[in-house]
Amino acid sequence: MALQCGIVGLPNVGKSTLFNCLSNAKAQAANFPFCTIEPNVGVITVPDERLNKLAELVNPQRILPTTVEIVDIAGLVKGASKGEGLGNKFLANIRETDAILHVLRCFDDENVTHVDGSVNPVRDKEIIDYELQLKDLETIEARIQKVQKQAKTGGDKVAKQTYDILIKYKEALEQGKSARSVQFDTKDEQKIAHELFLLTSKPVMYVCNVDEKSAVNGNKYVDMVREAVKDENAEILVVAGKTESDIAELETYEDRQLFLEEAGLTESGVARLIRAAYHLLNLQTYFTAGVQEVRAWTFEKGWKAPQCAGVIHTDFEKGFIRAEVIKYDDFINFGSEAAVKEAGKLGVEGKEYVVQDGDIMHFRFNV
Repeated sequence: MALQCGIVGLPNVGKSTLFNCLSNAKAQAANFPFCTIEPNVGVITVPDERLNKLAELVNPQRILPTTVEIVDIAGLVKGASKGEGLGNKFLANIRETDAILHVLRCFDDENVTHVDGSVNPVRDKEIIDYELQLKDLETIEARIQKVQKQAKTGGDKVAKQTYDILIKYKEALEQGKSARSVQFDTKDEQKIAHELFLLTSKPVMYVCNVDEKSAVNGNKYVDMVREAVKDENAEILVVAGKTESDIAELETYEDRQLFLEEAGLTESGVARLIRAAYHLLNLQTYFTAGVQEVRAWTFEKGWKAPQCAGVIHTDFEKGFIRAEVIKYDDFINFGSEAAVKEAGKLGVEGKEYVVQDGDIMHFRFNV
């Protein structure tokens, strides 16, 4: 599943520095707007200690973790929705992503120019929200013109539903609210809403980029952000971009752990960010474990066994017969698949089984 999170923010808030820490790809981190003109894409490994523990027991030929793509999108500015700067291009890049990591500058540094002259993360957030909302409103109004007549005069049920959804979105956007604030009850409504691909309907996480001394407890700017987004049902993550950059340059795991301890951190902000992005996309992990490979597979929370089988290969889903399931804790406690079977802990599940995070799966199929 090639799922993408887009890193957005005003120029010089630390997006590219953060991206450089996340990926081996090096975006140009410079002290002026638009230094990142093309979006940089990094395929990021999702840290999961469970994979390592399984590999220790199975001793496979190879270990394959699951991944998320991170896209570094160039800095937006006021007027982006009207094409200011490189606005149209950037907005198109955002539209292609599944979730948004909104980086906010929460540090003072006179050597790093702020595009608006002063540090105010709430103002910065509102600038980008406003630009994305304007673009969504433009999209909604164009769609309303297309379906309005059909919805009011014809007997097209889908057109009527679509029109009602568009009106709800229009009302919210005109009040300065994002599309994600509008909720729909039925699956049909949710499907129509999803297919509009609105920028502000995407799940968002605010990444507060702080100085080193604020990495553990945050600062006044982080408090401002928390207050501003308290009603948004959004996640907030505090990361010290400069500290993460220093950690990324250290060559050994031991050196990185020592650095973290000295900074008062238990793990890097990058590791927390990747896991948070994974959960933001409503993703979970199941495992396959054999002597050839121990592998993590990504699936959406709530998927049933045949859908999860299809992640490996479409034939697995088409010809699904059953799934043999071992709970992660049972595998660790008993130490092997054979021992799990002997203890009567291997479950045999059918098409209605909802796969759980951490399940170790073996699919039986016939095509």
